[in-house]
Amino acid sequence: MWHITCGDLAADSVRQLLAEGNEVRILRDDLAVGPLADIESPPCETRMAFWEGVWPIGLEPRPDFSGIANDAEWLARLPDQPRQITVWHGDSASEQLMFARVAAALEGSAIPLHEVACGTGDSRVGTRMAVSMRAPDALAALYQPRLVAPARIAELAYQWRAAVEESAAIRRWVDGRFVGEDHSRIDSELLSACGNDWMPLARAMAEVMGHCDGFFATDLFLYWRARELARHGVIELSDAAEAEYSQVQVRRASGM
Repeated sequence: MWHITCGDLAADSVRQLLAEGNEVRILRDDLAVGPLADIESPPCETRMAFWEGVWPIGLEPRPDFSGIANDAEWLARLPDQPRQITVWHGDSASEQLMFARVAAALEGSAIPLHEVACGTGDSRVGTRMAVSMRAPDALAALYQPRLVAPARIAELAYQWRAAVEESAAIRRWVDGRFVGEDHSRIDSELLSACGNDWMPLARAMAEVMGHCDGFFATDLFLYWRARELARHGVIELSDAAEAEYSQVQVRRASGM
């Protein structure tokens, strides 16, 4: 059986629970952010270009973003292979989008789809749980795969295709649905977290993360948004070319 997880940390946790003959497939793309319009159309140039822009220049090791196209090709072949599929998911928008994406790939096929639900069903800060956030004993207790019925597969597939068609900048998971938006809300929250005097960018980013319902705003994503805001003169960064944000200071631009 294939066990599909969103990211390496989740895979490391899941792998410890599996018996021989089971294999983990890691889908690393953070589907909550960035355009999706060509994500199922290798070589997925628009999707790859997005991540190339997000990734700070000089930050090593630099990922091989061609994995985005490899994932699309692997998912397209999923109905033609003999293994059953289990998707592990929590409350992150990325995990839920991954689950919907796999459902779309398997819709109408004879391959059984199972799920291991590891979340709380609530994507708000303070209540949500990702697979990687579960303690080993809790994850072991949750390891009770449930068969996903065809009607639910169809609903998940519809949600995935709608998200791809909308291709919003950000997707939040709210009450079991994906809600697309542009960057204005997250940018406003990042600006509000900055003061008029120099302060660590990491502190401003942590403030945004601590109140970001509906999706996990990662440090790399927020560092990219900070660089974009600086490029437009909204904030100032002490060094916008830093490979890492930990040493970068930030303040509001004059008049903001």
